Amino acid sequence: MPVITEIESYYDILENEDNQLLIAIKARDSQPDSPSIIYDGNDHALFYRDSTLAIVLDYIHPEVRQIFKEAQEVLIAEFVDSSIIREYLVPVKQVNKVPAVV
Repeated sequence: MPVITEIESYYDILENEDNQLLIAIKARDSQPDSPSIIYDGNDHALFYRDSTLAIVLDYIHPEVRQIFKEAQEVLIAEFVDSSIIREYLVPVKQVNKVPAVV
């Protein structure tokens, strides 16, 4: 089955006092399955929510990049309006370059 790529049009990255990151995104209908993120320390990260959906986190704020680059995992919170639908930890794999997505 091919991977569908979506660009997350609105998301937030928040940092707590322990330098842990939380990424808030819109909720999807399905449950995540073996999610992972690849990141190279630059503008974009690629969040594989499951084997069929990759979500581009575009234009990561420069102040967050170093913390994100050093993260081994982040907390994902999926929202509808102001309600959290689900939250889960996602491992972050540091790579030399995030692949281009068309």
